[in-house]
Amino acid sequence: MIEQAYVQAGDETVPTIRNIKERISRAVDATEGTGPERLNYWLQMPTDSTFAGMSDKDCQVRAERVGGLLSRGAERLYKPSSLSVPINLPSKWAAIDRALEDECAVCVNGSSGHVGGAQSKFNNEHNIGFHVILFLAVGREAEGRGYYLGFDPDVSATTESRAAWKELVAGDTETKPRDFTAVRSLEVIKLMILGSAEGGFGPLVRKYYVDTTKAFPKIIYA
Repeated sequence: MIEQAYVQAGDETVPTIRNIKERISRAVDATEGTGPERLNYWLQMPTDSTFAGMSDKDCQVRAERVGGLLSRGAERLYKPSSLSVPINLPSKWAAIDRALEDECAVCVNGSSGHVGGAQSKFNNEHNIGFHVILFLAVGREAEGRGYYLGFDPDVSATTESRAAWKELVAGDTETKPRDFTAVRSLEVIKLMILGSAEGGFGPLVRKYYVDTTKAFPKIIYA
């Protein structure tokens, strides 16, 4: 699994964290539909309060849809060739960096256990299946370690994302999200993605410390 961490005060990325947050906020505000439709547009949600199941497996459709909104022109969404194939890896990652610097989101497709979160409901013993997330920026820490800023719509992905979701839908979580108004749904989406801190993000946006010298594990399709 790609090592992941949350954004800290002082972290700097290209594009900037402020740029990313503004792009996300504008795109969320522009989302149309009922409350449940808006939630489903952005988030891969649990079906109940125990996270026993997930509402869908549409990670690729959702990533491409959202990625288009977060790119400088929907047609600018960048979908690199397979990162599980070791041929031309430096060129692939250089192209990803250029796309990010040009304010284009990048679809990152990998095995569920590699690009997903540690607590993801989609993880399984034999690492069968794939997951798609979005990279939105590239960063480097003070000591020189590089990372990618990524958005994973999977609410079950981490301990923090699960806790945040439970708090936001406190009460009857089996039915409450389906009853959310359009306005409330946008509030929930923003808190899960953007968080409440000025310089940080919610639990669905994390730093991914990718070893760009190695190919991703091969995807095993069910």
